[in-house]
Amino acid sequence: MAARAPFAGWRVLELSNGIAASYCGKMFVDAGAAVVKVESPQGDSVRCWSARPGGSAGALFGYLAAGKKSVNDGAETAALLAGADLVLTDLTDGWTVDAITAHTGAAAVVVAVTPFGMTGPYVEDQVVANEFVLQALCGSIASRGWPGEEPVQAGGRLGEWLAGTFAAAVAAATTRHATRCGRGEVVDVSTYEAMVIAMGGLSTMSASVLGADSLLYQRSLELPSIVPTADGMVGFCTITAQQFQDLLIMIDRADLVDDAELASFAGRVQRRDEFLGMVTHWTQTRTTQEIIDIAVAFRIPVAPIATPASLPTVDHFVQRGAFVESELGVLQPRVPYRSDAMAFRPPGRPPRLGADNGSVRWPPRPQRPEGPGAGALPLCDIRITDLTAFWAGPVATQLLGALGADVIKLEGVRRPDGMRFSAGRPPDWDQWWEWGPVFLCSNNNKRGVSVELSTDAGRAVALELMAASDFVIENFSPRVMDNFGLTWDVVVAANPRAIMVRMPAFGLDGPWRDRVGFAQTMEQATGMAWMTGHADGPPVIPRGVCDPIAGLHAAFAAVAALAIRDRDGVGIHVEATMVEAALNVAAEMLVEYSRNGIELRRQGNRGPGATPQGVYPCPGDDEWVALAATDDAARASLARLIKRPELDPREDAWRERADEIDKLISDWTARHPVAQAVAALRAAGIAAARVTEPAALLSDPQLLARGFWETVDHPVAGSFLCTGMPFAFVGKPRRWIRRVPPLYGEHTDEVLTGILGRSQQDLLELRAAGATSARPAGL
Repeated sequence: MAARAPFAGWRVLELSNGIAASYCGKMFVDAGAAVVKVESPQGDSVRCWSARPGGSAGALFGYLAAGKKSVNDGAETAALLAGADLVLTDLTDGWTVDAITAHTGAAAVVVAVTPFGMTGPYVEDQVVANEFVLQALCGSIASRGWPGEEPVQAGGRLGEWLAGTFAAAVAAATTRHATRCGRGEVVDVSTYEAMVIAMGGLSTMSASVLGADSLLYQRSLELPSIVPTADGMVGFCTITAQQFQDLLIMIDRADLVDDAELASFAGRVQRRDEFLGMVTHWTQTRTTQEIIDIAVAFRIPVAPIATPASLPTVDHFVQRGAFVESELGVLQPRVPYRSDAMAFRPPGRPPRLGADNGSVRWPPRPQRPEGPGAGALPLCDIRITDLTAFWAGPVATQLLGALGADVIKLEGVRRPDGMRFSAGRPPDWDQWWEWGPVFLCSNNNKRGVSVELSTDAGRAVALELMAASDFVIENFSPRVMDNFGLTWDVVVAANPRAIMVRMPAFGLDGPWRDRVGFAQTMEQATGMAWMTGHADGPPVIPRGVCDPIAGLHAAFAAVAALAIRDRDGVGIHVEATMVEAALNVAAEMLVEYSRNGIELRRQGNRGPGATPQGVYPCPGDDEWVALAATDDAARASLARLIKRPELDPREDAWRERADEIDKLISDWTARHPVAQAVAALRAAGIAAARVTEPAALLSDPQLLARGFWETVDHPVAGSFLCTGMPFAFVGKPRRWIRRVPPLYGEHTDEVLTGILGRSQQDLLELRAAGATSARPAGL
């Protein structure tokens, strides 16, 4: 079968003025859709964006807009809306959903990506927020940095890229459904809610499930993380106790393996200087590559710290062809998933403003009669055999499950999903493996089945389930599926219509193929860490966002594969790697260096697009206010507020005196309780928010008013608030969690008898053979 573009023939109209909706549109261009960008007479503000004040504009726009068409003649917009399958908008330039839907057909899908969503008290009160202020609100900033020091943002405006990816995944599934059943949806996507899930959510979920004194709730960095070497920097990640013990042995401190205090993170924080001293004493006498080679042999997650200049030279990225040149000669990440069945175009040129006025002819889509399933969830016809674990893979399958898929989660008897055991209850608790907060918040809408794949009987059960499913999704390292004998050729032989989505950390080939990789490793290897931290300090990992970003890209790739199978009726093998998804959302660093020679780096809480921008101390214990002045009017208001009305409001003037002005603002905030400071700043038209600790999100008025938190009544962990999805179908009840996260093996009998037709005698024999179990082995 010849490779085809997944969404060839889809018509997508983009009405956007920033990153989120524009990146969403880029993902559809990559998948073969025709994307037309409708702009104001002045054009998208990203056209003028420069990562450095006074620098050359256009690098980021070129990445986001390549392959799109541009129309800025308002007279053409109504006809384009009438012919669109999908409309992407951020509701800037005066657009409203009503104005859009007045022209779209009933089968069109409209996806609006806005800071807070379209409803709620923050919308009614017209709260102004850029990415930085949203990071303060969502718990991200409060969770990053050492206790007692100024907390710090995640660099690179990751929340906007994240929201765009969420929007793309739900848009793809919903548009596929609309083209089949003749009825579209209006989808309300909240950037804030997406950031709560992926950037503040781990600590929030820990507080919800375990209480506000849980470890994940505390502000901290990881130890060890990024440390100097003889010729640069290297990043470690020791998630498991075994990895930490192996690290001690690697740095020639086997004498500390039995040190119980050092084995705990809290103990390492108390002995931070001592511990970092022994680590850096070892690393600074070795080159980065020497350290990586040794750590890989120990199976310790490790990575070089990528910079704009070093990214294109990393051996793994070079050998896998992870970067491609656009028609303008700019180096950029390639599409982060691939398949022999999918055709991808090289990155084209970004359109000149209005270049396609009068040349795009989209006749109105014919009105399709509403077919079966018009009122159902988009993926109600799909079943998934889910072999994923930890966070990235479960995010992908949970999203697909929320959209209606029947997700059957397979967990081994010997090695269940490791997140069951992470940061929950101690082993002296009854059923302690049911308390992992991350597991509980990323495995809703799934049925849990116990299957030991290392046994012949368990492997046979897994193959039967795969034969009865539409998708097989897994995120093991590549050798694991090879060892189980569940490679693509075996799966497709059992089910010629199967779509197998594999999510290895680094890919199915390349020199890093078999390395252990977690989100922290990806953040170190892709430049995200390089962009995060104080200007005079070391890089800092954003901490975790790579997992959901990888899961969302994989979910989008899964729906893209489904579109091909809908047309051609064949099975498809898809590779969607975590590291290349991370490279795509960290692309600005690379494209600015490739096009303009600008080596972006961390700036603490400052950033382009707002001056001043930062967090400032207020009275109280670890109380901070975040503010961002995005234009001259905001700076003039701020000058009056801090009793310095004579300050020149122009951005250049404030940037030249940045340290002095930060001191003036700090003097003002130090005299105002944080709630009072936020109220005064917002009343003056300045984007501001309290630097919110994650636990406080559980009572956030915007999240509560929109129904973002959903109550889970779990048979072991009890009742707690859980993150739903960061979007709503307008006009429909908002309830994404229809099935609580499964107990270990809870649905084994139900699935094996109901789907596979196994008898009760079969179930007894499987249990006796160790192919299934009611509880994980060894507990």
